[in-house]
Amino acid sequence: MYYPQSWSRTVVRFSMYIGGSLIAGLYFDNIALAVLLAIAALLVSNYVHLYRLTKWLWQSRTMSPPSAPGIWHHIYEGIYHLQRRNRNKRKNLGELVKRFREGSEALPDAVVVIDSDVRIVWCNRNARIELGLRWPDDSGRRIDNLIRHPKFVEYLEKSDFQYPIEIPAPTNPLKTFEYRIMQYGEDQLLLIVRDVSRVSHLEEMRKDFVANVSHELKTPLTVINGYLEVLDSSYVDAPPIVSKAIQEMGTQTYRMQSLIEDLLILSRIESSAERIFENVVDMQAMFKQINIEAEALNKEKKHRITFNIDPELIVYGVETELRSACSNLIFNAIHYTPPSGTIDVVWKRRANGAYFAVIDNGDGIEDKHLRRLTERFYRVDKARSRKTGGSGLGLSIVKHVLHHHNANLEIQSRVGQGSEFSFLLPVELIKQKEGV
Repeated sequence: MYYPQSWSRTVVRFSMYIGGSLIAGLYFDNIALAVLLAIAALLVSNYVHLYRLTKWLWQSRTMSPPSAPGIWHHIYEGIYHLQRRNRNKRKNLGELVKRFREGSEALPDAVVVIDSDVRIVWCNRNARIELGLRWPDDSGRRIDNLIRHPKFVEYLEKSDFQYPIEIPAPTNPLKTFEYRIMQYGEDQLLLIVRDVSRVSHLEEMRKDFVANVSHELKTPLTVINGYLEVLDSSYVDAPPIVSKAIQEMGTQTYRMQSLIEDLLILSRIESSAERIFENVVDMQAMFKQINIEAEALNKEKKHRITFNIDPELIVYGVETELRSACSNLIFNAIHYTPPSGTIDVVWKRRANGAYFAVIDNGDGIEDKHLRRLTERFYRVDKARSRKTGGSGLGLSIVKHVLHHHNANLEIQSRVGQGSEFSFLLPVELIKQKEGV
């Protein structure tokens, strides 16, 4: 251990050494020669210790330093202390790396550590099995040279890792893998690959089941509804109970038809592969048509509906889907706002995108319901929903449409004051004027 007084002791010893050489010079009557010999001896001694230090650092296999007097003793001790500290740090770091690797090996997912140049730093056993990587042969190779699916290469190049992607496995096309990349450390990325084949298969089965059942139910419901209309016109003098029964059956049949239509729309949106950048949507023309339908729906409740539309705000997207999303939000406001209420529809440009909102002064929604509103068939008030004839799929359709257009549904509501349903399409979807 180095103490502060070590330097003062060295100065005292050096002074005594020079003083001794001066006394010897006076004794032999040659001070210059005595001082020169003393300095030469000091240089030789220091060079000897430098040689011993170099030999100890580069050739010795022991950590124990050589013994030396004076300041060299403290130099040896200081280096020995630093070596021990660094050795402990390396040992702790090695233990940490070992635990990380053991934990990564225990994961059911494939894990690959890549650097900022997307070169492989390390991978676990599942990555070698599922992705076909070889370790350590593939160390330092670019990951996109080994996983060459175009969707994965595009995912890497965009560097937008907010959402994962799903592509077939490189070693087995019958498997579907979910690739997720996240920041790891200062200049590294962590690639986690999960087998989602079963989940994807079940999701496809669910979509097919909903689509097939909904399609098959359309024909018998159409037949039933047709016969109910015939019966309603045939029984002119029928008892009240018969007329009421026929009318109620007709209402419920119409409700089931609406439900099936919504299920088919939702199924089409979920399975849609249409590119949103390939079509331009004239939003002003679309809102004109929705306004006509809204006025027809609003005859009984007589709401004051105001459309504040920017006619020059045109976007890229799927027109049928955007029309479905906007009309669902507007028609919901008509259904659930008490008579003579106010409904404001807004479509305008913002700095960060195209903003759409439906604002009403209805009863509002409690906070506990807000996060579940977009779930299928979820209803805040079941009795009231049955009365209005809602299917419980409207907001779920809106959510899927917006996800397809890289947007999210925002809901703000206060009980007794009203609600605001809005979304913001990203700037990239706004069609710029020619020449801009």
